[in-house]
Amino acid sequence: MSSDGVGRVFISPLARRILREAGLTPEGVIGTGPGGRIVRRDVEKAVEQARQAQAGTATRSSSAPAPVTAPAPATPPTPVTAPPPSEPDGRGYQEVPHSRMRRAIAARLTASKQSIPHFYVKRAARIDALLDLRRQLNEVSAQKISVNDLLLRAVAATHVAVPEANAIWTEDAVRVFGSVDVAVAVASRRGLVTPVLRDVQNTAPSAIARQTREFVRLADEGRLAQRDLEGGSITVTNLGMFGVEEFSAIINPPHSAILAVGKGAPTPVVLDGVVEVATVLSLVLSVDHRVIDGALAARWMDVLVTTVQEPLRLLA
Repeated sequence: MSSDGVGRVFISPLARRILREAGLTPEGVIGTGPGGRIVRRDVEKAVEQARQAQAGTATRSSSAPAPVTAPAPATPPTPVTAPPPSEPDGRGYQEVPHSRMRRAIAARLTASKQSIPHFYVKRAARIDALLDLRRQLNEVSAQKISVNDLLLRAVAATHVAVPEANAIWTEDAVRVFGSVDVAVAVASRRGLVTPVLRDVQNTAPSAIARQTREFVRLADEGRLAQRDLEGGSITVTNLGMFGVEEFSAIINPPHSAILAVGKGAPTPVVLDGVVEVATVLSLVLSVDHRVIDGALAARWMDVLVTTVQEPLRLLA
């Protein structure tokens, strides 16, 4: 993966050495590591494919007599290609070539759905108290704080309360983290990226807001570093600002969960037997069943909803 879709390649030193020894380059190798990084298994697969292709060429060469051919031209002739077909209505279409970033995103998400056993837990949360807290914080904060910034802080507080969920699956063990690092989905001008906020459980909402906006700027400029895209166990993705009421997201490997946040909207609710209107948003948690089972996911969501509905917990 490259930081700008067409620039430098993110590749581990070991993977780069394996390619160099095999006489290959990273071009065309799709990374499946964190943030699209090319890792050892990717280059080993590429090297094996190259060896098989060479072996096939050698077999065909030895089994057939060498044909008598004319000397090859200095430069290959320009192939004659047919114009692209038109749609039935005659309007035609335009093809936009895949960028390296788009290929990396496609490969990672396809691998996620194929290899991670997803299941989903949905809850609705009243956010009137959260909106009131946000209003009060913005009256004294130099950095504007969004609802999403407070939700990132709430996710971190929930991981602290339910530490078993702050974990990921590896080939040999379940890795449980001590600190809470949370990735945030950023729809930049160059594509979707998920930079990671560090130690969120100890970070003030204003600092979360500041770092998130810095990530957006770096993403738009194609200047996110590989270390910005690594770490954590959960991603938060929010489409509520686009009017989306509810959606389920694909887990971002190697994370074990992703929280999809919908739009907050006035909704009739029953409180103590009385119907009232409250601002309610939908939360859908996509979970890796290898790491988090149904009961644990339900308990995590219960703590998150309580934290969102009683947001003074975030300041304790």
